[in-house]
Amino acid sequence: MARSKKQAQHLDTDSSAATRPTRTPSPSSSRTRSPPSPESERPVGPLSVAVSSLNRDTVKVNNANATELKNACDDAVKRYLSRPELFKQIHLHTDVRLGLGWLSVFVAAGTALYGYKVDFEQSKPVVSIGLVVYIFLTVIQTLYAYFVEGNTIFVGKRKSFSKRIITERIHLNSSTIPPSITSSSSSTPSPANAPSYQLVVSYVRSTNGGKSLLAKGRTKASQTYSAFFDEQGVMDQDAFEHWVGELVEEGIDGKSA
Repeated sequence: MARSKKQAQHLDTDSSAATRPTRTPSPSSSRTRSPPSPESERPVGPLSVAVSSLNRDTVKVNNANATELKNACDDAVKRYLSRPELFKQIHLHTDVRLGLGWLSVFVAAGTALYGYKVDFEQSKPVVSIGLVVYIFLTVIQTLYAYFVEGNTIFVGKRKSFSKRIITERIHLNSSTIPPSITSSSSSTPSPANAPSYQLVVSYVRSTNGGKSLLAKGRTKASQTYSAFFDEQGVMDQDAFEHWVGELVEEGIDGKSA
């Protein structure tokens, strides 16, 4: 009889445990926060922003002049990347050169004016100092343009917000590559003996004021000028912008070439 009572109690405890609802962890407690991946924060590239052909002016240069060809390509790069949806151009190098240039002009003008109003013998010390300062500023401007600015044609910056503030910086260098010796010996004009336009893109994407690096890329490519200019010197802006856009997109993706 006592055994039957114990069995009944044991069955009651088993049934109550079976009917008791099991507690499942809430989604908020089991969910773990992970930092957003760089792929999900990939910014808009230049190829994703359409260019209106209605607002374009025809670009025509002397296709026998490599300097004009390069300047036309450089200007096209600046127009293409400095659109409102893309990068804000930074004019630091231009501002520095203009500042040094205007300062040297003021020094020269002030020295000349002082030498004009004051006797020659009395003004010689001041004129000499002004001449030295003018030469110094001119040399600094030349050295800055050669060693610091170099072949830089575009420096841009863009800030966006995707769960955090993301800062992008882009830097482009350009140069003209002369044709090879074997091809330049040919007197018949052709794409094989035409100079090439080389573009180097450096791209950095970071957050937390530049402390956290999200992506970094450096790409380089070259193309003959004949691929973008016809026989009359008219520039194919669509083809050139697509070529530049692909190069910048590779830098945004973090590729290196």
